[in-house]
Amino acid sequence: MITLKQMLAGKNRPLAVVTPGDSVFHALSLMAMHDVGALLVLDSEDLVGIFTERDYARKLILQGKSSKETLVSEIMSDKVAYVTPTATVDECMALMTEKRFRHLPVLSEDGEVIGIVSIGDLVKATISNQQFIISELERYITG
Repeated sequence: MITLKQMLAGKNRPLAVVTPGDSVFHALSLMAMHDVGALLVLDSEDLVGIFTERDYARKLILQGKSSKETLVSEIMSDKVAYVTPTATVDECMALMTEKRFRHLPVLSEDGEVIGIVSIGDLVKATISNQQFIISELERYITG
């Protein structure tokens, strides 16, 4: 089983974050720049929320608000589920499926933000692992 610690070691992109006082427009610009669908919201180094494309669509656009005048704190999700690096890909997929969200922060045992994984990251890791198992089985059968 692949753990998040192993998976995060393979990610080489910087963690994109915003503060609660940043504008939604700034957050959207960061999301576009980093090509991500969610940003962790940090107050100093503490995780206080997550801002996603879904938050933007449902809590800003549909309510006719402006992204330049609205703060991230006004529309972010502040009840954030998270996992530790020892969690497996399967455990994360189960949690994300049950809770119906697509991004999951990863925090160390002492609460330090380590990273974030998306459902796409988990699917990619699952497929990679399955391909490895298939090639090992093929090698075993033919060898």
